[in-house]
This record gives sequence, structure tokens and C-alpha cells, in this order.
Amino acid sequence: MFVRTVRLGVRSLLLHKLRSALTTLGVLFGVSSVVAMLAIGEGASAEAQEQIRRLGSQNVILRSVKPPEDAVSNQETRVISYGITRADLARVEATIPGLRRVVPLRELPEEVRNGDRVSRPRVIATIPAYLEATGRVLGSGRWISEVDEVRTTNVCVLGYEVARQLFPFANPLGERVKIGADYFTVVGTLLPRVRLDSDPAEAGSESTGEVFISLSTGQKWFGEMLVKQRAGSREMEEVQLHEMIIEVDRAEDVPFVAAACRTMLAREHDQRDYEVVVPLELLMRAEETKRIFNIVLGSIAGISLLVGGIGIMNVMLATVTERTREIGIRRALGAKRRHIVVQFLVECVVLSVGGGLLGIALGIAIPLGVEHWADMRTVVTIQAPLLAFGISAGIGVIFGLYPAWRAANMDPVEALRHE
Repeated sequence: MFVRTVRLGVRSLLLHKLRSALTTLGVLFGVSSVVAMLAIGEGASAEAQEQIRRLGSQNVILRSVKPPEDAVSNQETRVISYGITRADLARVEATIPGLRRVVPLRELPEEVRNGDRVSRPRVIATIPAYLEATGRVLGSGRWISEVDEVRTTNVCVLGYEVARQLFPFANPLGERVKIGADYFTVVGTLLPRVRLDSDPAEAGSESTGEVFISLSTGQKWFGEMLVKQRAGSREMEEVQLHEMIIEVDRAEDVPFVAAACRTMLAREHDQRDYEVVVPLELLMRAEETKRIFNIVLGSIAGISLLVGGIGIMNVMLATVTERTREIGIRRALGAKRRHIVVQFLVECVVLSVGGGLLGIALGIAIPLGVEHWADMRTVVTIQAPLLAFGISAGIGVIFGLYPAWRAANMDPVEALRHE
């Protein structure tokens, strides 16, 4: 009996193909917007969380920040001293408990050359513990060792992009590259890592990739004075440390360590020439942003589906009026009210589920197109299509109840008289 009712409902819809197709559009666009927006939102959230986790959920990062231009002199040659110092490093190690490791680093504005090939990466002078603190992965060779740090050995490790730029057709291990005016032997390369436009570690940088040398070697060959040439002026920056990565033993101690660092730096520095970055706080903010984003997207998609449901109800009410005589004949031949209700409910559900299935297909296709053409990460989860399908079926039932009830409660005699 139910199968026959379904067939009857589908046959009734096929008699008005154009009207049925137009009716499903509201649900189609609503469902596709649910799936597509959730996929785009999940992709953006996943990238942000991946970026933050890469910084380390148990890390506290101190960074040197250059003072504003109006805070320094406007002479043609000027010397600016700012940022994190070695004294800050010593104070952190001596006074803050519960630290696993403290990793200082400096950035050197030097070109890296291999013959005629030139790269302008971030040349980073750091200690061997950097690799463990940041979770970077070696692609080949070895990392900077304690021996390199003690002996100030001229060795370097190339990031993936720099290795590809300087040695596109050769293995860089054992080769020599020129950093500034000095030659360094390549002892290792790193695997690539995801880089976001919002990466705070590389914000404002025009460099591509990274090259690593030991901190002592950087101090030996490049000193602490960084010279930057500009049109008509020369600027000399004295920055002892550009960054300090503090790895905490326990995640619950991160807020305490961050607060202690802020207090210490505020006391020791006359100007705000530093910033304290706490990836754990950023991760919590990202989760909150994701939650708000999902609520907003859900509200927009819900409005779209509501409009689609109202459209289905409107069309079904018109259909009930058109088929009043048919309803009267069925009632006269013995059909009960529940049979009429089921018939019209089936028609509503077929309309909404049909639009929902097409909407799911379109909603999956849109993120794939966005990922391909806009180079934006998207994540289509199984929950989104299932949720959209359930909503579309629910819309068919909810917005079909009133038209079905109205059809079932018609007086058979009055229905037969209807012209």
C-alpha cells in the first residue's frame, strides 16, 4: 500500500515537471549552501589550527618588535637598538620554573647564493634544540649539532624552498653556498611545511624559505649590528635576539609562564619593543571563532532552507486546491484520511529530498572548485551531507503537514462538487 502511494505521489509530480523542478530549487540552494559553507569554514579553521599547532601548544614565543618610525630619529644614518636581549634569555632560564627548553634565534638579512642562483630567505641563527621545539622534520642529511655550536662551524641546513631554488637539479648535501660574504657547507635539508598568509612568523616578510646556521656562527660572522640600506639613508639595527621559543613542560602552566614573561619584559624594557605570542591562546580563540562562524553560516543556510520550505508549502497548497475533485473521488471510493495525508506528504518529501540530493552534489562540487581555482583549503566532512539530507527530509515532512491535513479534512461531497 505504501509503495503504491509513493508511486502515485511521484506520478503526480511528474505531471508538472517544470513546477516540481522550480519548487525544489529553494531546497537545492539551501542544502548546497549548508554543505559548501561548512566545507569552506572547516577548511579555514583547519588551516588556522594547523598553523597554531605548528607554533606549539606548549610554547610561549617572545619576539622583538621594531619601534614605530616616529619613535626614532630621522637622520640619514641612524642606529636603533631594540628587542629581546641575551639578558632576557638568562633571566627567563634562571627565574621561570617548569621550562623544558628555551630556544633563542636571530634573523640575518643576507642573500644566499649558489653560483648564479640567488635566494633571499630568512637566514636563521639558532641552537640545536630548535628542531625539537618547532617540530620541523629533516628531509635529508643532519641538523645543526652541539659540536657546530661550540666550534662555530660554517655549516647550514636549507629549507625545502631554498634547496629547490639553489639546487633544482642536484643534491645539495655536501655542496657549498655563500651566505653574505662567507661560505657554508650544506649538511641537511628540511621537508616543506604549510605556510599561511597569516603566519605571524613570516608576516611582512618578502623572503621565501629558510636557511639555518648555528647561533654562535651567526654571532661570529655577522655580529649584532644589522645594516639596512634605503634610498638616501642607512639604518643600523642592533637586535641581540629576534625570537625566543620557550617550551613549557605542562600545557596547564603555559598561562603562568606567559604572564611571568610579560611582567619581566615590562619591567626590564623602557619601550614596547617586544610581543608575547601564546599559541595555546590563539588555538582557543580559533576554536571560538570557528563556533561563531558555524553559527552564522548555519543561520544563513537555515534561512535559505526556510524559504525553500515555504515555497514547497505554497506550491502544495495550490496543488491541493487544483486536485480538490480528485480528493473527493478518492474519498468517495473508500480512501481514508490517512491515505490522503500520506499521499501529499510523500509528494512533499520527494520534492524536498530530491532537491536535497541535488543540493548535496552541488555543495560538494563548489568546495572542490574553490580549492582548485582559488587555492583555498576546504574540508568536506561526512557530517555535512548527512545533516543536509536529514534537514531536507525534515523540511518535506514539516512543510507538507498542513497541505496534507487540509486535503485530508475536505468534505467529500463538497470536493466532488468542486469544478
